[in-house]
Amino acid sequence: PSRTFHGNNRLLTSQIISYYESINQGKKELPEYFNFASDVLDEWARLEKDGRKPANPAFWWVNDEGEEVKWSFEELGSLSRKAANVLSEACGLQRGDRVVAVLPRVPEWWLLNVACMRAGIVFFPGTPQLTAKDISYRLQASKAKCIITNDTLAPAVESVLPGSQFLKSKLFVGQGSRDGWLNFKELL
Repeated sequence: PSRTFHGNNRLLTSQIISYYESINQGKKELPEYFNFASDVLDEWARLEKDGRKPANPAFWWVNDEGEEVKWSFEELGSLSRKAANVLSEACGLQRGDRVVAVLPRVPEWWLLNVACMRAGIVFFPGTPQLTAKDISYRLQASKAKCIITNDTLAPAVESVLPGSQFLKSKLFVGQGSRDGWLNFKELL
């Protein structure tokens, strides 16, 4: 079934289907390299800035207390570039490196996801329900060079860090500081 997207009269589902059909029929070429952050988000930001696309939020998050975070395409692009710089410069990550993020679905989860896409870093999401054994397995199996978590989940993460032979950096999302961790919000 098709539905309109943000009040736009064009049908998003039919556009996606027709795009992929045209690729399958050889009418469109698949790009050799595709990066969602630069090829889609940045393009939408440019279209909005030029007035060729109506302004809509790229990201809109609301928690149980009614707090909300709303970013335009331009804001999400800018923040994701900054976050990609944090990952590559402060954390020392390179294209192809792996990151395990054990976070609830807070705005930083999505921001880091887009930043990883932008930088070519592989993002492994983990939920707050993971046990220390689960976290340890993911770190070893993925050969992650960085782990990202918050203050609530840090004790479970810290309990398995001594056995993580590939880990080079630890990124903390939250207020304050934690020994041996980089603070994402301060670096951003």
